[in-house]
Order: sequence, then structure tokens, then C-alpha cells
Amino acid sequence: QSCHRPAGQQASQQPGSQGLPEGVEYIPTRKKGKNPMKPVGVAWYSLYARTRLGYLFYQRQVKKARERYPNGHSVPQPYCFPGVKILPIPVLSNNYSYLVIDTGSSQAAVIDPSDPLAVQAAIEEEGVMLEAIFCTHKHWDHSGGNEELCQKHNSCRVYGSALDAIPQLTNPLADREKVSVGCLTFEALATPGHTVGHMVYVLDGGPFGGPPCLFSGDLLFLAGCGEPFEGSPETMLASLDMAVDLGEDTLLWPGHEYALECLTFASLLEMDNSALEQKLQWAVQQRQEKRSTCPSTLGEEQTYNPFLRTHRLELQEALGLWQGRGEDPDAFRARVLKEVRRRKDLYQAT
Repeated sequence: QSCHRPAGQQASQQPGSQGLPEGVEYIPTRKKGKNPMKPVGVAWYSLYARTRLGYLFYQRQVKKARERYPNGHSVPQPYCFPGVKILPIPVLSNNYSYLVIDTGSSQAAVIDPSDPLAVQAAIEEEGVMLEAIFCTHKHWDHSGGNEELCQKHNSCRVYGSALDAIPQLTNPLADREKVSVGCLTFEALATPGHTVGHMVYVLDGGPFGGPPCLFSGDLLFLAGCGEPFEGSPETMLASLDMAVDLGEDTLLWPGHEYALECLTFASLLEMDNSALEQKLQWAVQQRQEKRSTCPSTLGEEQTYNPFLRTHRLELQEALGLWQGRGEDPDAFRARVLKEVRRRKDLYQAT
């Protein structure tokens, strides 16, 4: 596979920005690949996240996904800048793992290895040495491949938060701790909300003349964000704000292919958002061709992602929310975030 710079970074350059191909009609749908972490109740979440039943369910997910998507759910394309190669690996029904390679030393790290067979195949095809696994959080669809990969790669270390029960964790990380893999430097950021110990990882692209790269797990998706299973709206808002502070040129590499669903939902909230309309048209075409929609940029996300637009008057008005007299601005934004989340959950459930 050849490397490319991602399409769609500027609205005017998006493949679908001129609308759908002639004769093709887009019909919004709420159907998506099965997601075990959709709102299903506290009891089921506890079973999935904390017991062996969750692991058995994950194994069933892997088996079914391998049968249904023998070549992966999407067609990814690697992204390169001098000295670095990022290879998205489509796994399960809508997850992404990422193989990040220091091309000079052929040392590599993988983020959230859901399916160890798919990740191992990518490692072998690239001819690299796996030195690190970075886990964003404990959920099996992000950490289920840790054990098998560690058995195959004896020098591989598993990094993540000690606050999450991450399988095979060898190197617990603190907030803003940095890890080197070859010439690559990753910074871990604590972003609680989805889980208590959720972390994201930022690859420093500066030494290679590239942009920062955010591997966001279930904190942030293209036009969406993760469920705050183990945090309040205030906690989730603070974590999202931390991500935004990384800068507009930061590339967003999310943990799931949820773009079409999230963009369609967002378009119901802001019907006059031209950036959102153009991105939705582009995503429709990408998904018709089973192509991946990642990465986007954080600057781009702020123009259409409702979870990053809680400060925008147009979104607040669309939700019918107004800041109370004397209400703290961040408390109000958390209230806006809570309402967007509530509507998104209802949208998923219908």
C-alpha cells in the first residue's frame, strides 16, 4: 500500500463536497455495526467491563467479525511523513487499531489491538518489531489482543492507566508521561469519562516535519464522542477540552468508524451548517466505497462535531438551552453536552 495524505482536510478538497454521484440518492440511516458499548444498562455494562462474561462476548464478536469482514470492515490507507508510517487496521465490526512505525529503525507500536490476528498480519507484512502496546482503556474491544501479542513479542511492553484493569499491563502511565519507541515519542494524557482510567496518546510529529497525531480511543470520534460510562458530563467536557487544546492541525485517529452515523445525527441539530453538510456528503461517498474516514483534524472537528461545539450559540439555541443568570460558563457547557449526549442516545436507540 502506498502512503497518502488524508483527503477531506479542507472542505473544498473533499471528494464528496460537490454532492453524491449522479443517480445516487442518500437515505439517512440509523443502522450501524453492532456495538457492545451502546447504552444497555448498568448491569450489562458491569458484566462486559468487569467479568469473564465480557471477555467471552468479545471473543464471539471477534469470531463473527472475521467471518463477516475477512479483509476488514473498511479499506484503510496508510499515512506517512518522513520517518513515520501510520497504518489503520480495521478490526471487529467498526473498531480501528493503529500500527505506528518508526521507518528508520523498523520499531513499532500498536494502539488498541482488538484483534491480535489482524494486528499480527500487519506487523508481518510491514516487517517491523513490535515494541509497545498503548491501550486507551480496559474495554475488551480495545484491549482484547494484548495477551496474544505479548506472547508473540517478548520485548513488547503494555502501557496504559493503572486506574483501568488493562490486560497484561506492564507499564502504568501517569498523566503527561512520555514514552519513546525508536525515534517516536508518545505522550499519554488522562482523559477520564468513558472509563475512569481512559487515556489518549499523542504522537509528536514535530521532529519529522509532521503534525501531532491524536489516538483518541473512545474519547473522540469523527463528529462524535464516547459514552461517559464512568464519568459526569463535567468530567467528559474537561477531557474533550484537553483534546481541543492540542491544536487545530492535530490529526484525529479515532477508535471507531462511526463517521456516517455521527455526521447524520449532527446534521439534525445544525441543519444550516455548511461545513457539516460538506463533510457528510464526503463521508457518504467514502462509506459507499467502504473507505475509512480517518483521519480528520481537530480544527475540522470544531466546525461540525456537536460535542466540541457546546460553546456555540447556534447549537445552544437548536437545543433550546440558555445560560442561567450567574451560571458558570463551563457548568452551562456541561449541561449542553449532557443534552447532546441524551439526544444522541435516543437517536441510537430508535
